Order: sequence, then structure tokens, then C-alpha cells
Amino acid sequence: MSQEFLSRILEQKACEVEKMEREELQSLRQTYRLSEHLKNHQDRLQIIAEVKKASPSLGDINLDVDIVQQAQTYEANGAVMISVLTDEVFFKGHLEYLREISSQVNIPTLNKDFIIDEKQIIRARNAGATVILLIVAALSEKRLKELYDYATELGMEVLVETHNLAELEVAHRLGAQIIGVNNRNLTTFEVDLQTSVDLAKYFKDDCFYISESAIFTEEDAKRVAPYFNGILVGTALMQAEDVAQRIKELQIDKG
Repeated sequence: MSQEFLSRILEQKACEVEKMEREELQSLRQTYRLSEHLKNHQDRLQIIAEVKKASPSLGDINLDVDIVQQAQTYEANGAVMISVLTDEVFFKGHLEYLREISSQVNIPTLNKDFIIDEKQIIRARNAGATVILLIVAALSEKRLKELYDYATELGMEVLVETHNLAELEVAHRLGAQIIGVNNRNLTTFEVDLQTSVDLAKYFKDDCFYISESAIFTEEDAKRVAPYFNGILVGTALMQAEDVAQRIKELQIDKG
């Protein structure tokens, strides 16, 4: 997504947040912590499996999917977490999808959205998410820290998404435990797995890293497996004829 397009999304989010009620805080859904699971399962590339019906770059991906059945298939085949798109305008997602899926699976769920305000974090937690996404490119470093600290104080975990070295350094300064590298160039919109490979040389030993976007085949997964704890996969699973088989292909044994 281009910077211009990201700006459009953030303008839309600002409008949504302005109208959003601040919900009463409900109890955190009980499941394992993603960071602990990644720490204890480093022998295999872990799969964060995404439920998304559409995207701005591809248009409609799978509008007729039974989202709960899809999520349960992910869980049954070893996904470490389920990412749920909740943006309505650009990704045809919905907060109710997160609520439905979280109530029907036992593994962590990630609220995949453009989070710019504490109200969104409360809403995500109340809908069953135990992990949220914060995108470095979408926030000032000060605001990123405020939202990160707020989420962690609520007992949630945060996947901090980066696209380049400057953003990776921001994530490291933040003290982020789980860091994503999105292989989509924000200027050209193109995806390139080389982004993950190139940034891996700057990784720290005490963080967990997730490669996001552009992972479709076993070969793609093998390319990033030496450097990453996990991969976030959406389109490849939403379009797969045999979801279980596709997950198995992507779970690269790291010995």
C-alpha cells in the first residue's frame, strides 16, 4: 500500500475513532501467550493464519468463506495464531468476525487493523483479541509507545509491523518483543521477500520476528525460515483449495 493510500486509510480511521464509543473493559480471553509459544517452538516455522475476504491490492479474495470454519481449520492444522481483518471500508472485514472467531477457537487471535487510538485496543480486547497490530509507518514514535504500553498494561501482546531498517530500529528502541517485517513496499505497492532477508541481518537475539506478505509457496517459506520465527499468511490460505495441505507445506522444519 502506498504512503498516499496509507494516509487515506488513516484519515478514515480518524473519522471512525471520533465516532467510536469507549467501551467498558471486559476480561481478557484466556489462551497461551504468543511470545511464549514462539520461544518454546523454534524447531518449526510457525504460521499466523489470516482470515480476510478482500484487500485493496487484490480486491475480493474469498467473500463466501465461512470465517469460523476457516479459522477452525487453521487451528486444527497447527496455526499458532489467527489474524482477523476488522477494517470494513478497505478490507471488507468486521469486528464481529473477530468476536465470532475468538469465541470458537482456543488459540490467540490478532486484531489486524490500523490502530491509532486506545478505544480500538479496548474494543479489540473485548472482542476476544489477545494480540493487536501496531504499524510503525502509521504512528509517530511517541504515539506508538503510548499505544504499545497501553496494550501491554491490559495484558495484551503487540505485533509491531515494520517495512524498512528505520522502522525496525524504532521497533527495537520501543523494546518490542514480537516484530513483523512486511514485505510490501509502501511506496511502490510491490511485494518482495528480499525485504525480510535483507533486514534479518539487523535482528536481535531477544526478539521474535514474523515475515508478513508475499508468502505463497513452500519455497517462499523456506527462504525466510532461517531468519524468522513465523510467517503471517493470508491470501495463499484464503485461496487454497486444500487449506490443511497448504499450511503443512508452509510449516518448514528448522531442525
